[in-house]
Amino acid sequence: MKYALIGCGRIAVNHVKAVVNNKLEFIAACDLVPENIDILFDKTNYADRDKVERYTDYKTMVDEHPELELVAIATSSGDHAKIALYCIDHGINVIIEKPMAMSMADAEEIIKRSEAKGVKVSACHQNRFNIAVQQMRKALEAGRFGKLSHGSIHVRWNRNKDYYDQAPWRGTWAEDGGCLMNQCIHGIDLLRWMMGNEVDSVYGVTRQQQHPYLEAEDIGMAVVTFKNGAVATIEGTTNVYPKNLEETLYLFGENGTVKLGGKSTNNIDVWDFADETDADQKNKGLEEATSNVYGNGHTSLYADVMDAIKNNRKPYVDAVAGRNALEMILSIYKSVKTGQPVKLPLEDFASVDMIGEFNNG
Repeated sequence: MKYALIGCGRIAVNHVKAVVNNKLEFIAACDLVPENIDILFDKTNYADRDKVERYTDYKTMVDEHPELELVAIATSSGDHAKIALYCIDHGINVIIEKPMAMSMADAEEIIKRSEAKGVKVSACHQNRFNIAVQQMRKALEAGRFGKLSHGSIHVRWNRNKDYYDQAPWRGTWAEDGGCLMNQCIHGIDLLRWMMGNEVDSVYGVTRQQQHPYLEAEDIGMAVVTFKNGAVATIEGTTNVYPKNLEETLYLFGENGTVKLGGKSTNNIDVWDFADETDADQKNKGLEEATSNVYGNGHTSLYADVMDAIKNNRKPYVDAVAGRNALEMILSIYKSVKTGQPVKLPLEDFASVDMIGEFNNG
């Protein structure tokens, strides 16, 4: 399957590993800074780099390679939607790094056009493929939790000035958003997915406590009510001293309690069910080794998308999943802006509607 990568920065290493593991035919790479492509290939020891054509303009790349079947988009967040739509309009399947878009209008347009074109779109929420997450999901789908009471996600990480200095788009409303949109979106995706997807309302509070050089928030909290009666809390921050602490997901039901932990929901810290069997023992204390907070899920996500293309089915993490995660975060932002709970579905709202929130915009 012929593949190209657009954007060769920090997260691109995981994409190249997924390319190698899934034996994709890597024919082109694009980055505004040409040397970033070489840096990426050096980091990954990519053996076939001489077979990869280099570009600085994604439109030229797409136009010159009508044979492309799959493109991954790993640019600054503000460019995700326009690049995705260009690829979709050219009939190319896409994997879009999170967030899928920065506005509800763009997210809805990606869904609409991809369906019209018969193109597969996957939002890159790779943590859904974590072993621990998959075990929680299986128990949930089997009804083992019983009626859900509540849940929570805590993303307690650190990002210092050196991180933000690496790329000027980070922490801006137009290109990135704050800690909720960038660092916490994976956990927020998991929380909504596990708790039934159907959200009634969101009430949020954000602050900028330790990063005055940014436009956006460095701590966000929210209370979420679901249409099934369950409630949830969200805590996301990049203010934890001195390094990443944890990403934990709790799910509480009448017959079960599970806590996923580790740096990126890659461990099972608590696994208790009323109908416990011998098979549950292997889940107690499960730990999945990861080399970084992005985990191992990119390889599995790529494999799923390739299979979805071949068998003409929806990807496991489709464009609607990407839209739903974005909607949660934009709902928190809108709640902050209005000071009121926000009812879902969210009418059009965009990250740029928050410009000036912390008087840095």
